[in-house]
Amino acid sequence: MSLKQIDMKRIPKTGNPVHRRDFIKSSLLGGASFVTTWPVLGGVTSQETEKPRPLRFGIIADIHKDVMHDADDRLRVFIEQMEREKVDFILQLGDFCVPKEENLGFLKVWNTFKGPQYHVLGNHDTDDNGQGPTTRERTMAYWKMPARFYSFNRGGVHFVVLDGNDRPADHKSGYPRFVADDQLKWLRKDLAATKKSTVIFVHQSPERPDDGGLQNGVAVRGVLEEANRDAGFRKVVACFTGHHHRDYVRQINNIVYPQINSASYYWVGGNFIRVRYSKEVDAQYPYIKYTVPYRNSIFALATIDPGRGFLKIEGKRSEFVGPAPWELGETKDYWDAKTLTAGVADWKMPI
Repeated sequence: MSLKQIDMKRIPKTGNPVHRRDFIKSSLLGGASFVTTWPVLGGVTSQETEKPRPLRFGIIADIHKDVMHDADDRLRVFIEQMEREKVDFILQLGDFCVPKEENLGFLKVWNTFKGPQYHVLGNHDTDDNGQGPTTRERTMAYWKMPARFYSFNRGGVHFVVLDGNDRPADHKSGYPRFVADDQLKWLRKDLAATKKSTVIFVHQSPERPDDGGLQNGVAVRGVLEEANRDAGFRKVVACFTGHHHRDYVRQINNIVYPQINSASYYWVGGNFIRVRYSKEVDAQYPYIKYTVPYRNSIFALATIDPGRGFLKIEGKRSEFVGPAPWELGETKDYWDAKTLTAGVADWKMPI
């Protein structure tokens, strides 16, 4: 996996939310990643005093066990590579699996990793599990997740996991994508309590509130920017997300927002249906034909080195199974083809 230094001058710097197509055109630097560590329950701040050191961890997003027929294999490839790389920990960014007996084998693959493991809640992790829609609490118990939102320290870096699935007061339909006031209050307190460089993780992106990201993404970004102003230095350096099944990184007000691509597919919808695998697979997994799958599992190896001051992503690349989205209809511009890739790009940035 080749690595290139990102020219920070090329990353768009804007605080204004934009629509998907305009945003993608203005923000292209392929790649996305993520940083994590030992969990502390929501509302509690770790008192760890470990000195800064290089950290290496594996990150995977949007596997969608309940959509993909080969999700177990995709996860196994990720786990095996991270074991070979001897990473400090692994983390999944949401849309992992719903809590049901049929998914225990998938969860067992995840638990074969011998080091620390961390979870972020995605919007599809509370989908129908055969007995109706489930709850965040049930999913958390199934995964053995410590809390909906929490923070932790490792290697001299502070990490925060947020839950973007709160329900706003004006919610009408669809999946909620919101960080409620109690969580924002906790976030302010948590950030104020640390002097360490800080990385945020949340499933839905706060930098695209009008295009499937956090509905109150501007408010969430405001809390992060406020923490930096109050600290007098760039305390919050990055906010990593999944959910959007894209590959890019964008900077807003000196905070970097990388997007980690799905491990499995891009959703194209009912107007572009194509059976990609056998009739038997289609019968058992009927939603795959609404996607353009990636032939192999996609994920990233992240390195953060506070001492030398950089964050690096080494991404896994694959190819589409069958026709690319723009070969099914519409133009590459319509699909924002520069970020709709079967992979995670390599990048490196100063922190």
